[in-house]
Amino acid sequence: MDILSFIRNAPKAELHTHIDGALRVETVIELAKKQHINLPTYELDALKKLLTNDENCKSLIEYFKPFEYTISVMQTQESLERVMYEFLEDSFNDNIRYSEARFCPSLHTNNGLSLKQIMDATIKGKEQAERDFNIKSNLIVCGLRQFDTQSNIELAQLAIDYKNKGVVAFDLAGEELNRPAKNHIKAFELATKNNLYRTVHAGEADGAHSIADAIHYLNAQRIGHGTNLFQDTDLLNYVADRQIGLEICLSSNMQTKSVSDITKHPIKEYLNQHIAVTLNTDSTLISGTTLSKEFELAVKLFNFTPHEIEKIMTTGFQQAFLNIDEKEDLLAEIKRKYKLLLNN
Repeated sequence: MDILSFIRNAPKAELHTHIDGALRVETVIELAKKQHINLPTYELDALKKLLTNDENCKSLIEYFKPFEYTISVMQTQESLERVMYEFLEDSFNDNIRYSEARFCPSLHTNNGLSLKQIMDATIKGKEQAERDFNIKSNLIVCGLRQFDTQSNIELAQLAIDYKNKGVVAFDLAGEELNRPAKNHIKAFELATKNNLYRTVHAGEADGAHSIADAIHYLNAQRIGHGTNLFQDTDLLNYVADRQIGLEICLSSNMQTKSVSDITKHPIKEYLNQHIAVTLNTDSTLISGTTLSKEFELAVKLFNFTPHEIEKIMTTGFQQAFLNIDEKEDLLAEIKRKYKLLLNN
């Protein structure tokens, strides 16, 4: 079996993907018409082009612009349930066996939904998809750096309230530059004290010091992106020694200009230095990708071998926010599958 066939057929885990960046374009159009929401165009190809970033995207802030349209159609319980269901169906079709999907519930209150209604609808879609497809999933609740302290404390409490009901972690996302992680210590202290997993977007639009703050002030157990970790060798060694996972998203990092040149992305260096590297989409629609495509891109750009790809895929399951029994069962299953595929 060639490496591209292995990528497509291998069971995968995805740990960094935003639900509101992963809608089907057809669904955006249908929901907009149903809810009488104005879109710039209702023509499929034209809207897809508008919603999907490419190498011409200039920054993280510009990368966020298409979310205005996707979030606008996710303001009812019916739409939230449907989007979550379709997201997991699409994940299943890409051979994703385990998914951690994240979103910020506060962005879906424009039509008066309560945070509880938003969570209940999303979890309903998740549970139905899990029944219909061979996929396990969990949710990550995002606070945003641009939110005030109290808003993120409320979101952390929401995540805690839904712990063991479909939510496994709390995240800090949003506009990174000049918005220090330290501003949100209280929200993450609350998450830590309630034994909720923590992940933080850091080192994407700011330097390695942002990653250090996420780890040392917010007790982050994984780092979203972490592209600029290489700037601080001592911190890099600290991350490697403690196996703090990096949730790397190649296409997104190119589009947000987290790296100036995708061929200079540090993913290969990180893997060689024993960093717990995982590969993810960030947003399948907004970045115009799939998880299989991200692995194919990694092979094309960095000449990863089948065993290196297998290692990154396995790390995705190892870094999952799962209880030990579930994790070991999944790892045993996927390792058997990988061995079979590689032997072929």
